[in-house]
Amino acid sequence: MHPESIHPIFVQNVFMSIIVHQLGKQYGEQKAVNNISFNISKGEIVGFLGPNGAGKSTTMKMIAGYLKADNGTATVCGIDVSTNPIEVKKKIGYLPESNALYYDMYIKEYLSFIGGVHQLSNLKSQIVNIIELTGLTIEQKKKIGQLSKGYKQRVGLAAALIHSPEVLILDEPTSGLDPNQIIEIRNLIKQQSVNKTVLFSSHILQEVQAICDRIIIINKGNIVADDTLVNLQKGNQSLEDIFRNATMEEISHTT
Repeated sequence: MHPESIHPIFVQNVFMSIIVHQLGKQYGEQKAVNNISFNISKGEIVGFLGPNGAGKSTTMKMIAGYLKADNGTATVCGIDVSTNPIEVKKKIGYLPESNALYYDMYIKEYLSFIGGVHQLSNLKSQIVNIIELTGLTIEQKKKIGQLSKGYKQRVGLAAALIHSPEVLILDEPTSGLDPNQIIEIRNLIKQQSVNKTVLFSSHILQEVQAICDRIIIINKGNIVADDTLVNLQKGNQSLEDIFRNATMEEISHTT
């Protein structure tokens, strides 16, 4: 195919893992997500920041196909979420903030269940690999309800990774972890970003700074910053200052 004959939308879909266009969600009178747009390229690791109630989790749920948007579109690996949510879920590893798990299941039993949902043909070997990858080996014979907060979070990550997704969407993946566990999960996320696209939210700005090259900040349902960390920090501003300046300003326009 001659380069001049390639349609721009085709080119965009080839190189973009996530395309969000004028995406919106409203709860009663409150506009939780206000017609936002952004693209994430293949292989990018992007931090999604914002105050509590800013619209982060709502946006992530809409991209992952777990919440229906009121308007706009979200596309993952060239697949429209609204028209083909099942195919999108095959492409995504999603760790929600709540990390809902079956506490009466053993770790291997739970991962077998998740792998069965994804119809994995090499399930046993995948379970062995993902248990080792996420550092669950010493706890693998326990029920999930017997695990500490940190190990429960690892189980959630293992479930998100077991089907080798192209895109990871992680909502507060280090929430409630101690400093050692945070470093371990950070290293795991960085390791996965070598061959996956990662969108993750966190209130721990040091984590975002350590992992991400690009930052998107949302406030009151609007995107108020979207740039590389290097560009955002021109003038020697700390990420904390950038976050505070972006989220404390009153938004007088709609996007």
